[in-house]
Amino acid sequence: MLSSVPRVYPLLGLCGGYVVVMLFNPIRLALRDGFRCLTRFKRIGLTFILLGAAYSVFQFATFAPLQPPSDLDLSQSFSPGVWAWPSFMDIWREVPLPALEGVAGIFDNATTTYPLSVLAALLLIFNWRGLHGALFRALRKRYGGWGFAIYAILLISVVATLLKPIAFWRLAATVPMAGSLQISATIDAVAFIFEYLFGVYIQVYLITVCLAWIKGLSFHEGDLFRFAMRRFSYVLEWAGLVVIVSTLIVRAPLLLAYFRNIPGVLDFLPLERLIMSVLIIAFCSVQISLVLHNETLGAACRAHYEFIRQNLPRFGWFLLIAALHFFFLMACDAIMRGAIADRVVAVIGWKIIYVCLRGLITGWLLASWVCLFRQCETARANQETWIRY
Repeated sequence: MLSSVPRVYPLLGLCGGYVVVMLFNPIRLALRDGFRCLTRFKRIGLTFILLGAAYSVFQFATFAPLQPPSDLDLSQSFSPGVWAWPSFMDIWREVPLPALEGVAGIFDNATTTYPLSVLAALLLIFNWRGLHGALFRALRKRYGGWGFAIYAILLISVVATLLKPIAFWRLAATVPMAGSLQISATIDAVAFIFEYLFGVYIQVYLITVCLAWIKGLSFHEGDLFRFAMRRFSYVLEWAGLVVIVSTLIVRAPLLLAYFRNIPGVLDFLPLERLIMSVLIIAFCSVQISLVLHNETLGAACRAHYEFIRQNLPRFGWFLLIAALHFFFLMACDAIMRGAIADRVVAVIGWKIIYVCLRGLITGWLLASWVCLFRQCETARANQETWIRY
């Protein structure tokens, strides 16, 4: 009986349910304000689109070299009726983990920064807009003598980031395969520190942009970049813990596998990614609390506990709505990739659409998260203090 129901009816029911949820959920004002912030400061969505597009181009150029024009069948690329469309049951296993990571990224680092992290490393070295100097002063003032050690680690990871493209494309031609893989993996593991911290800095910057919109503040771009760098020095303590945990759980086993035989190391990767995502969501408000307030990591953790205790239903709704959007986005991506297969033109077209959709959704949810957090912070609003240097 169900098989005789036209497919359009379940789709209409799904769309109707989505509209009802979006219009009548208890955090609709925060979602609305997040959308208004996104339309006012388009850089929020465009930043994620740019980073996603750069990574997609890198992936395509590295793993899917272009075919000669004679091999491109445009009639196949623009004839979706002849594609082999997978059902949801065929792809559902590919969806939950990427969707969960997308949700976790809102509270930590929402995008992959490579290969633009290479450009960022160069700009940091040459003190673009005074960011290098602002970072050094912030680390010295915030951490004292430890600031020099953190600065040294950051510089080492910057150098590794600059060496990473060379390791990818030129090392194999001069070093035996086993040695080149070990060197490349080591460089990649060290470069991960800067790539992740660069993503966190972008997140801090975008949070400050959202805060400026909420408060109705005007700002000069260079001043906001440097202000975000000073706020980043407060977030760095939490980001460092995330780097350490991620290295121990995810990066270290993968790196060791290049030097000794570790059977089934990739089999545990989904579980490791799941653990990291759950940990970040479990401490969701620590990062934004450190961005918006002058406080220690311990104080931010205590504030996070109070935030969850007082606002668990509203935060639960935000998680549900964020998960809903990422789940459907990842499901559409998995279905489209399965249907497109190796049709290069269609792959490029869908990737452009996917990157734009993901960037806009991520930017909207990040702005909505900032608005929701501020709405839930009425008890602390008058206690907020800003950096004094």
